[in-house]
Amino acid sequence: MLTNEEIVQLLNPVKDPFLHTTFEQTDAIKSVKIKEEKKHVSLKIAIAKTNTAEQMQLQQEIVGILKQNGASTVGLRFEQLPDEIIQKYQPAVEKEQESSLMGGANPPHFIAVASGKGGVGKSTVTVNLAMSLMRLGKKVGIIDADIYGFSVPDMMGVEERPQVRGKTIIPVERFGVKVISMGFFVEDNSPIIWRGPMLGKMLNNFFKEVEWGDLDYLLLDLPPGTGDIAMDVHELLPTCKEVLVTTPHPTAAFVAARAGQMALKTEHEILGVVENMAYFQSKSGDKEYIFGKGGGPKLAEALQTKVLGQLPLQQPYEEEEVFAPSIYQQDHPIGQEYHKIASKIAAKLDE
Repeated sequence: MLTNEEIVQLLNPVKDPFLHTTFEQTDAIKSVKIKEEKKHVSLKIAIAKTNTAEQMQLQQEIVGILKQNGASTVGLRFEQLPDEIIQKYQPAVEKEQESSLMGGANPPHFIAVASGKGGVGKSTVTVNLAMSLMRLGKKVGIIDADIYGFSVPDMMGVEERPQVRGKTIIPVERFGVKVISMGFFVEDNSPIIWRGPMLGKMLNNFFKEVEWGDLDYLLLDLPPGTGDIAMDVHELLPTCKEVLVTTPHPTAAFVAARAGQMALKTEHEILGVVENMAYFQSKSGDKEYIFGKGGGPKLAEALQTKVLGQLPLQQPYEEEEVFAPSIYQQDHPIGQEYHKIASKIAAKLDE
């Protein structure tokens, strides 16, 4: 009959199905009891997540190993590993998942730009944040994940389509920023009538089948609210950070809080809040708060984060030779505000 030491030696190489680390590394074998007369082994095992399909598969693996080595019956109890053990190994697992998704060894920083409702300027914030990060010397890409309301190509003045090389899609590059959008694959601005699973597949393709190259940042312009695409992003990108966009209006801030709460529940770090359309400044210098006041700070307080910037209403400069209706130039007052926001984010993520 097996001894306690032999059982531990047999099971130490077995891997936790969630952390992909051995029982020996996580000290998973908490107790071993043997009834020699019945050749029965009782075990208590600690793993990262209990009561899952993976636990059932692990149970079959353990029972198989022990029965092959002399046990007649095996009794198993599972408990959860201490938080400090999970936190020790979880980041490596998340990085491995995202590396696999992007097909490279060093995944970029993922930043999802989210809002509770449409019309608050979320896509405008996405493209100008991307431009400002690029001006800081970063390699930047954008996934226009607002499948139904794609607008990034038009905002950036992108007129060409992505090229296909074999089975790989080459993203369009505009102003040094790489862009992929559902808009590139739709003829004549046709409506999209897909359902959840098809949308999730398209988002997956944007990661796996696009040749992004070496990126420092990949921004995702999410659809407003907390629908299928937002859920897919939370599942696909465990380390994704989020920037929430709102207007000063209390209702916009109220519904944006739902998207923020979803981020917190899925353990996505919120980098901060951008309050768009904060005010209009007349030529005399007076500020008019057209959409009210306080929405951004109130949202930041509710989500225990900070306001990254408060952007006024103002058009980009007109340039005859460059069509990019939503891009603020580097020397534009709002372009300078985006530079400050991008600098805060880069300092936080590159530390």
